[in-house]
Amino acid sequence: MNVDGKHYRTIWLDSPGCVRIIDQARLPHEFALLDLRTPDEMAAAIRNMNLRGAGLIGCAAAWGMYLAAVEDTDLPAAAARIQATRPTAKNLEWALERMQKALATCTPANRVETARREAQAITDEDADFSRRMGQHGLELIREIAVRKSGQPVNVLTHCNAGWLAFVDYGTALAPVYAAFDAGIPVHVWVDETRPRNQGAALTAWELGHHRVPHTLIPDNAGGHLMQHGLVDIVFVGCDRCTAAGDVANKIGTYLKALAARDNGVPFYAVLPSSTIDWSIEDGVREIVIEERGAEEVRTVTGWNDAAGKVATVRICPEGTPAANYGFDVTPARLVTGILTERGLAPATPEGLRALYADLHP
Repeated sequence: MNVDGKHYRTIWLDSPGCVRIIDQARLPHEFALLDLRTPDEMAAAIRNMNLRGAGLIGCAAAWGMYLAAVEDTDLPAAAARIQATRPTAKNLEWALERMQKALATCTPANRVETARREAQAITDEDADFSRRMGQHGLELIREIAVRKSGQPVNVLTHCNAGWLAFVDYGTALAPVYAAFDAGIPVHVWVDETRPRNQGAALTAWELGHHRVPHTLIPDNAGGHLMQHGLVDIVFVGCDRCTAAGDVANKIGTYLKALAARDNGVPFYAVLPSSTIDWSIEDGVREIVIEERGAEEVRTVTGWNDAAGKVATVRICPEGTPAANYGFDVTPARLVTGILTERGLAPATPEGLRALYADLHP
């Protein structure tokens, strides 16, 4: 993705022993980079959401293992610390397993280079898979555009599953970028996505830099827009997908899926194969849902025009109890299809396994 005319990925090896990321905690008010030099710094960046998004968390975990190899520390212990940061995203677990497998048979002399190569391969694969998902999703948007005879295709998305959530391109927004670049009129309804407002802060920032027409809306407006025919298609990301097609995504996604089903709007989850957890089938019962700090609900952070700086304010009476569930699960029955790097699959055990028959015959 280009930022002010310069191409960036969200994470890269800047120099031996130094991994550089875009500090998403400072967006949209400031574009800044953050250097990470130890596995514990990487774990803190994941936990504190200096970087976030399913794919990017996985890549960050891989680079965290590279930093552990550079530090010559206990690799299983470093993996355990990184694993504990965010429990819902499958990509983190998947990347750590892949890194440990690659490092298990190498010699101590080759450990750092082996870790570097494998982390880079995971990173490059993430970007390539996102690009491919965009091309597959482009065809869905193109079909709607033909029916609308030149009128913009209205896409609704929830949270941020774009370039910032992966290494490049993204998942839910990848088809949007592909359609826009192909000259197809497209417009995105951007859910604000309380309590951390990733839609308002990150998705709107991304789309603005790519010049994609978009409108920020309150989280609760999606159903109203669907009732009035103002949403043509819903694209959401996913942090863990079961073998049966249930998808865990940012809290509030389930409500969008219910509204979409009630109004006949197609609802697609866009995710790479690294997000699929083949070991579970019942997402509601088996996916661990991250619970974050109550202060994220009790406060809101934004730009204070009068003071000319970022400020955090409390929005409820002092001492008000708050619960902060980070994700919810949308059952497969509400998902029109699952879009992966290999194409579109029905949200069923048979549909997913057919798409990945070589991995799960």
